[in-house]
Amino acid sequence: MTNVPDASVSFDAFARGGFVNLGQVLDADEVARFAELFEADRHRYPYFWHPYGHHQRANYDALVTTQAFDDLIRHPRILPVVESLMGGPVCFGEIGLRLMPAYDGELHQQWHRDRAHRPGHPLRLGYVQLMVYLSDVDAHTHCFSLSPESVDEPIFDDAGAQLRHGGVHDLHGPAGTCLLCNAAVLHTATTRPTEVERRTVQIYYGHRDGAPLANDSTIPATLWRDHQDAATRAFYGVLNERTRLFAKSFGTESRRAS
Repeated sequence: MTNVPDASVSFDAFARGGFVNLGQVLDADEVARFAELFEADRHRYPYFWHPYGHHQRANYDALVTTQAFDDLIRHPRILPVVESLMGGPVCFGEIGLRLMPAYDGELHQQWHRDRAHRPGHPLRLGYVQLMVYLSDVDAHTHCFSLSPESVDEPIFDDAGAQLRHGGVHDLHGPAGTCLLCNAAVLHTATTRPTEVERRTVQIYYGHRDGAPLANDSTIPATLWRDHQDAATRAFYGVLNERTRLFAKSFGTESRRAS
């Protein structure tokens, strides 16, 4: 049974741990659709897929190759929760399709924080990451792991200190499971010996008055400039340097829609 997230409950959980497990938000038809898009993208555009991190391949230009992933980025059961946590309208940051194949090596983790915490925000939240599982994940497969931290507790710069203080939460769940976390929370992909592939979509959101998250994902002009819907243009309108460079190269930046 799919889960409809409660924004108020999500806010309280996020405050306690820096993340909220939304449960199985995507229904079976949605999982099938996005999994099919994932596989089609991987096979039609292999030159967009590159080694990423430890034992992964990823496409961070998924909006260029398969723009239908906009339906997941702005999913009607997920985006309102993101906006509630952030405190207002948000913008697109990046999207990554990631494949973790079967693995027979040693368990591997590389703990890190993607960005700094945002001072003054009630959840210390500058950027939100959405983790979407398109395959079943359990204790015997690769998974996403993070170290919970409360807004009432100090921020530990040392990863070891944070792990000793907050411990580790492994995200397990069936395909369709979604989690939102502060990009500043200590986290890692946990790679373990398994015969099972893990497929995920990882999406970031930011504040519209903030800096672009990174230069990994190009935003198509069909979304930030040419789209007939003003709300869509606004959501995709915080352009990173990568997008600006492509726009400049094709002579399109000056024709941005207002």
